[in-house]
Amino acid sequence: MAPCACCSKVSTADSLVLGAIQIMIGIFSVFMWYLLLILYMGQIKGVFGTYEPISYKAGCALWGVIFVVSGISIIRATRRPSQRLLVCAMIMNILCMITAIIAVVLTILELSSFHSVSYRNYGQAKLGREISRVLLGFYPLELGISFTYTIFSCVGLLTRGFIGTLYFQVVGEIGTHDKMT
Repeated sequence: MAPCACCSKVSTADSLVLGAIQIMIGIFSVFMWYLLLILYMGQIKGVFGTYEPISYKAGCALWGVIFVVSGISIIRATRRPSQRLLVCAMIMNILCMITAIIAVVLTILELSSFHSVSYRNYGQAKLGREISRVLLGFYPLELGISFTYTIFSCVGLLTRGFIGTLYFQVVGEIGTHDKMT
């Protein structure tokens, strides 16, 4: 296998697979959000109220769109490597890591407490919590994929001198701006 443009440790096929898995996880998360939307919209306001968890209100499963965009950026950076695409893919994966960590925290907060709901809504609340448990298994997988690609692309960019060049370009622009004022 030919090494990926971002580093010599990961092959091109491995990078494409990581991107494809990120896209699949993102699409799965968006579909689960849609299922939760239909599930919670069908609740009947009872004596004890409806069940609206914090992860549903925040739209954690809808954040799968970020996973899809990150997977697409990995595939684009693998197929047509350039400094800009590699840095963009790395930034998107860092955003994915932050998103996955926030989603894990919100889902754990949701699953740690369960307030009583109307008996009519209990089945929907129970099914919604099971969907959250399934999604809780996918968020660490997304975190691992994003972390893996980010580490290897950062190492690859450092060995190729892209990050150092980018750093000196930014510092040089700041330095010339200071000299002009």
